[in-house]
Amino acid sequence: MNGETMLRNAASVVAGRRRTYGDPATSMASVAARWSITLGTPVSAAQVVLCLIDLKLARLAHDPAHQDSILDVAGYAAVLREVTR
Repeated sequence: MNGETMLRNAASVVAGRRRTYGDPATSMASVAARWSITLGTPVSAAQVVLCLIDLKLARLAHDPAHQDSILDVAGYAAVLREVTR
C-alpha cells in the first residue's frame, strides 16, 4: 500500500470511529477527564491523542512494518487536528 492509499484508509477508519463513538474531540475530552482522575493531574484531549500516538510509535519500534499501527498513527494525527482547533 502506498502512502496516499494509507491516508485514505486512515480517513475511512476515523470516519467509521466517528459513526461508532461520536465526535473525536468529545471522545478524547472524555478520556482526558478519566485520565485526569486516574493520574491525579489535569490531562488535555490533545495530550490523550499524543499519548495514543506514542503508544503506536512504541509498538512500531518493535515492528516498523506493522501496517495497523502505521494506519493508527495517521488516524490519530487527524484526530489531533480536530482536538486542537
